[in-house]
Amino acid sequence: MAEKMATRQAYGKALVEIGRENQNLVVMDADLSKSTMTAEFAAAYPQRFFNMGIAEQDMYAAACGLALSGKVVCASTFAMFAAGRAFEIIRNSIGYTGANVKICATHAGITVGEDGASHQTFEDIALMRTIPGMTVLNPCDGPSTEALMRQAIAMEGPCYVRLGRAAVPVFYEDASAIKIGRGNWLRRGEQATVVATGIMVSEAMEAAERLAAAGISIGVIDMHTIKPLDEEILLEAAKLGPVVTAEEHSVIGGLFGAVAETLARLKPVKMAAVGQQDTFGESGKPEELKEKYHMTASDIEAAVRSVLA
Repeated sequence: MAEKMATRQAYGKALVEIGRENQNLVVMDADLSKSTMTAEFAAAYPQRFFNMGIAEQDMYAAACGLALSGKVVCASTFAMFAAGRAFEIIRNSIGYTGANVKICATHAGITVGEDGASHQTFEDIALMRTIPGMTVLNPCDGPSTEALMRQAIAMEGPCYVRLGRAAVPVFYEDASAIKIGRGNWLRRGEQATVVATGIMVSEAMEAAERLAAAGISIGVIDMHTIKPLDEEILLEAAKLGPVVTAEEHSVIGGLFGAVAETLARLKPVKMAAVGQQDTFGESGKPEELKEKYHMTASDIEAAVRSVLA
């Protein structure tokens, strides 16, 4: 396994590379470019970068205008301020018009850590997936972030990309298998499947190793695309047995909601959900918060054992 990298860092590097190839790409930020990593793009292509200040609603409205004028726009801020503060603008200006804006939001979930409950958004995926026509992505590592960003920028229409603050392990040495709308088997199993997204993919893989040592065979799916959801891979998993979801997001309306809605139609199975259990977070060290709010490999292992009992 390669060196760890935060998905926000991979995003910043990808923008520079894609910006070199695509002169139509414009990047915007709401006074957080050093944190969202768009500062690298700003340094490389200052004429195509706009720091809009602490005015997220204005930024996304302007991004819509640029997109409707023919540009492809990546507009970044923290997930709380994008999905939360600017939701109305994203819905009515970007979603309703189908504008070619990529809402690339960083610092989502409990691993925002010391910034505390006001910044630890657990609602963003739920909000974004309800907007008609909105693609929702949540990459698990650096290579998949770059691959998904390339595809998101190449596609027409609005897209929400969730990016993390903390460094995570690399699982894709070759990201050629990454496709928007298609989940990926990272590990095959026989008794149950963990469908994970974002930083929880690494926790799911660790849980699978522990369970294997105990004689329990589970598969792990990286569901980097929450919308459109890969129904085919979910049906394949459901035929094997119970399904556990793992996300750094509320279990209401996020990955669990999307998977449960799908399997309720296609093939109901026993399920369990690992994620934020309808609570706010608090300030603290990311790893300690993951333990307190039950988003670790041990919690996934316990959930798998519960659905197999």
